[in-house]
Amino acid sequence: MTIRKIAIIGGGTSGWLAANHLGRVLKDNPELSITLIESPDIPIIGVGEGTVPAIRRSLQSFGISESEFIRSCDVTFKQSIKFVNWLDKSRHGKGNFYHHLFDMPSSLGEDLTPSWLMDKSEHFAEYVSPQHAVCEANKAPKLITTPEYSGVLGYAYHLNAAKFAKLLAKNAVEKFKVEHISTTVRDVNLTADSAIASLLTDNGVLSFDFYIDCSGFESILLAKKLEVPFINKSHQLFIDTALVAQVPTQQSDIIPPFTLATAHQAGWIWDIALTQRRGTGFVYSSQHMEHAEAEAKFDRYLGGKLADVVHRKIPMTVGYRQQFWAKNCVALGLAQGFLEPIEATSILLTDFSARLLAERFPTDKEDISYLAKRFNDTVSQAWERVVEFAKLHYCLSDRADSAFWRDNRADETIPDLLKQRLTLWKQFSPISEDFPSKFEVFNMDNYLYVLYGMKYPTKQPHTNPASLKNAKLHLNELRNITLRMVDGLPEHRELLEKISLYGLQRI
Repeated sequence: MTIRKIAIIGGGTSGWLAANHLGRVLKDNPELSITLIESPDIPIIGVGEGTVPAIRRSLQSFGISESEFIRSCDVTFKQSIKFVNWLDKSRHGKGNFYHHLFDMPSSLGEDLTPSWLMDKSEHFAEYVSPQHAVCEANKAPKLITTPEYSGVLGYAYHLNAAKFAKLLAKNAVEKFKVEHISTTVRDVNLTADSAIASLLTDNGVLSFDFYIDCSGFESILLAKKLEVPFINKSHQLFIDTALVAQVPTQQSDIIPPFTLATAHQAGWIWDIALTQRRGTGFVYSSQHMEHAEAEAKFDRYLGGKLADVVHRKIPMTVGYRQQFWAKNCVALGLAQGFLEPIEATSILLTDFSARLLAERFPTDKEDISYLAKRFNDTVSQAWERVVEFAKLHYCLSDRADSAFWRDNRADETIPDLLKQRLTLWKQFSPISEDFPSKFEVFNMDNYLYVLYGMKYPTKQPHTNPASLKNAKLHLNELRNITLRMVDGLPEHRELLEKISLYGLQRI
């Protein structure tokens, strides 16, 4: 039976990303329709304000102008995550930090990691990339003359999640003819073989051939109706609660071109600067900190102004579904699962999964079984690798000031593959062959920045004089490039204001 009618249940970032990915790939099939059903009664959670560089590829493929995106979604550029106080203050100083940059290390082609392991006189990121200095100088990653979606340095975005969903919706409806229905799904009817037959909504019964569950934490199709089990990861990742608040800013305030992630005794605080406000969140383990203490610490971070701004508490169930595709239903976004927001994993996994689904979407129901297996295997592997990368940030820390940090180093809380890799990396620095799967959503470069930002003790390599001499030449050239970039790139806010007035060059 041919699949002709697709329903996406839920809007927000995940629903509208799915609509655009599917619309882009399937737009030339005149017999196929895509309908997004969005409840007017359910607000967007709207805390996912950080992205990773892969989102640029998706937005460009949707035909969305980068200038329009920046103007309409309060966008700022994100070149890094700056991790503050993730190491012991007595050993590394109060305010110790490192950057997980978005530009590749050793961009001139010579691997500077062995040279840094012999030296360690400065931050790893500072040693191997000009972007460290650019971030610290609050400079932008490109010029006003740089074409859309191109950069002098690698970058992603900070954004207003609610406005981003509206832009994606506008694009999907206008460009890909996605139908948008505002109604609430009250119940789900199943077929004799437990596939989804139809939806009981406030607009009546609506029937489709294929269903995409983007209904958030509720997961009303995959979890509630199809009863797909949940794989809990709270024994590895302890963060399970967030306090979130939006703080107004002034026009004269500096806009850091990075996410600030400041560790505390039982978790960390994100701080994301948009053009007119900061999105902040205090994430913590409720097993290691009481809510009242969390509120008090968050208030202190905000300078005693927590009571003056709207804030809310969000409980988080950490883990993911045993399957993401069951019968004629695929879950995306929070309906798939949730991990704490470190490294912007939520939007990353949504974008990854939606692209994969669109590129291999079934034309007939007979295609579902083998495509579902492929999808489930691939996305499960992606989730596991993301769990490992998130855990890396905690288990490497030498903080001993609370049970939270000590518990994170307990052997039984560290995934087996991560333990194997860490054992290997005590003797050898990571190489690309350590990441054999193309479905590793975080790769060697990401691991290098975190490993050596947190001073992982890899054994000093044996290097010959010729290699060291060549590395020194590259290092000197990189230093000159750094000086030119810091001098030549515009201030972050300055570039954003120019884009607002003039726009970037269309490719």
